[in-house]
Amino acid sequence: MSTTEIEEQMEARIRAVLRAHGRLNKDANLVGVSDDLYAYGMTSHASVNVMLGLEGAFDVEFPDHMLKRNVFGSIQSIRSALGDLMTAA
Repeated sequence: MSTTEIEEQMEARIRAVLRAHGRLNKDANLVGVSDDLYAYGMTSHASVNVMLGLEGAFDVEFPDHMLKRNVFGSIQSIRSALGDLMTAA
């Protein structure tokens, strides 16, 4: 599987978690990768649910130092954080 295919699968899984838990006021499939998720209605409470959903979907655990608003602020930042976690594992 190519790197591009892996990234596309990761992004699709992130979008699925956002649809289920992000409480966005815009369809997660229409959100740009660098768009501010909080601008689309995600709250801090919803971001915790997104984090938990991501942990389950990707079988990772976000360490305390990653529990920051900017880590969950966009699909791009989530993908980057997950990449770091999956590389470290």
